Amino acid sequence: MSTTEVNTKTETTSLQNNYDLKLEVVVIPVSDVDRSRAFYERLGWRLDGDFNYDNGFRVVQFTPPGSAASVQFGTMITTAAPGSAQGMHLVVSDIEAAREQLAGCDVDVTEVFHEGAPGAAFEPARREDRLDGMADDRASYQSFCCLCDPDNNTWILQEVTTRFTGRCSPDVTGFASMPDLANAMRRASVAHGEHEARIGKADPDWPDWYASYIVAEQAGTPLPQ
Repeated sequence: MSTTEVNTKTETTSLQNNYDLKLEVVVIPVSDVDRSRAFYERLGWRLDGDFNYDNGFRVVQFTPPGSAASVQFGTMITTAAPGSAQGMHLVVSDIEAAREQLAGCDVDVTEVFHEGAPGAAFEPARREDRLDGMADDRASYQSFCCLCDPDNNTWILQEVTTRFTGRCSPDVTGFASMPDLANAMRRASVAHGEHEARIGKADPDWPDWYASYIVAEQAGTPLPQ
């Protein structure tokens, strides 16, 4: 089957499915529920519930800060092998700050790195393909760090500041946390300073310029100049 055929069928299906399908829960396999609960509590994730039933079924749900999706683990919840959940992404707007906070939670987290070869952020990957430090020009989507839970389920932190075109609606702009909004304003401030240098004067309409920059950055549309 050709790539064109796959894309055509995908587009046809998406036109027919005009209802929401919101991904809200990811199940991760663990070997010790209490140990895993303690780990995710230590990360500062919100505990949504811990439900025990007489038949041995138990489900624990946590939600990462600012996330619309949650994770669940427990007993009688999955047949997957503990530690087999790999490459789950946690998107952040400032990966250095996020890594520092995680390191302060007494968990093992890698240093920040960028990929020297495609796929180096994932496991299994040749560690020599992970290059130290931030990506050049701090390019969006290109800087990472990783951590594992007690069963070696792996989480990849990825810094995203500017979205690919089409990933977000230009009609809706939202931020999951105050730090995310503050970081967006900082990036707009730097870009606006360059804008004022180009026009050679102070811009009295800077609030409008900031707003257009932040909306465009999040939607992945062309940034104002």
